[in-house]
Amino acid sequence: MTWPKRYGLGCDNSEAAGKTEIVITAADDYPLHQSSRPLRDPGTDKNLYDRFFFCGYPTGDAFGETYFAVAFGQYPGRNVMDGAFSFLRNGVQRNVRGSRLLGHDRLDLHAGPMTIEIVVPLRQLRVKVDAPEAGITADLLFTSRGPAFEEPPYRHATGYLTDFDLTRLTQNGTWSGWIEVDGDRIEVDPSVWRGTRDRSWGIRRGVGPRESSPAPDGMFTYYWLWAPLNFDDGNVLFDVNEEPSGARWHENAQFAPVGDDPEVLAKLVQEGTHTYDISWKPGTRHATAFDMTVTTANTATSIHLDVVDTFFMPGLGYMHPTWGHGMYVGPDERTHDTYVTAEINEAELAWQHIQHPVRATRDDGAVGYGLLEMVILGPHAPSGFTGYTDMCA
Repeated sequence: MTWPKRYGLGCDNSEAAGKTEIVITAADDYPLHQSSRPLRDPGTDKNLYDRFFFCGYPTGDAFGETYFAVAFGQYPGRNVMDGAFSFLRNGVQRNVRGSRLLGHDRLDLHAGPMTIEIVVPLRQLRVKVDAPEAGITADLLFTSRGPAFEEPPYRHATGYLTDFDLTRLTQNGTWSGWIEVDGDRIEVDPSVWRGTRDRSWGIRRGVGPRESSPAPDGMFTYYWLWAPLNFDDGNVLFDVNEEPSGARWHENAQFAPVGDDPEVLAKLVQEGTHTYDISWKPGTRHATAFDMTVTTANTATSIHLDVVDTFFMPGLGYMHPTWGHGMYVGPDERTHDTYVTAEINEAELAWQHIQHPVRATRDDGAVGYGLLEMVILGPHAPSGFTGYTDMCA
């Protein structure tokens, strides 16, 4: 008699019981376990996820000419791994996506045209794109220039349904390597190119197929602002989640100096609070400018953000109706498409998750660069929104 590895002793191992799954994998040789389960075993929650995000841009006079972003995630409870790369230039956003069955090996970080390599944890990560059918290839190395900001835990529910129970780190850095689009090769110089990455994992509502008949625990609403900024002398992180009333259920403001040792810099992180004000783009829930004041134990710093462009996150799978994160589209699939950003109706629900590349000016005159991410779904009293998708006048 043999016992199926997935279900343990006492289970039927006949063909009628289904194919035996491999659960013990190479990942289990690393001392990373935090429960009795093998690392490939997702437990009972299908909404478990583990995701990478990256973005990059040239600074100085070239800022606003080019922007790229990457999403790559595992969804163990859905048995899916997917990734996407988007490149924005001259009002055209090119998107490539890939998705496959996750299988048993969580350390094999590839999906379609995308590959992620952890070169030195918390210091260097590599992103490779090989999508000749879309005219896009790239080999990019992210190198940290600051600590991994540990954001406060995200825990939120609508009624009795968990929306979020996750952890995230955010880290600023430089980029080196190259991107080639339709034969045009762009050299990515780390003295010019900066960006941000994040890693998040846990439970997130909306992973995989949408629920056809969720329990009536109330309308899911979401208010989210996130702004990681790169200055020559330091790194700033701002974020906030709010209820429809405007009450904050998550907020974060952190500052740290620039350096090449994340563990040393983590001890120098200043945490604080913030206030902010949005200048709205008429007919949308997006911004034209943004002002924040970050207050730490040492000082209060005001920062003005000027929006220079808009990047649409469905290109990476966020809120995408078919290629949404964790959605099964086939055993090993890839696709690509193009957005002409001037043709997008920013008032439509599908385009509410965006990132604005922003130029940041500090109250001491220092200029930095970064992004302002926005998702606003549903009522929000401080902004004057009363419905799910009503827009600014």
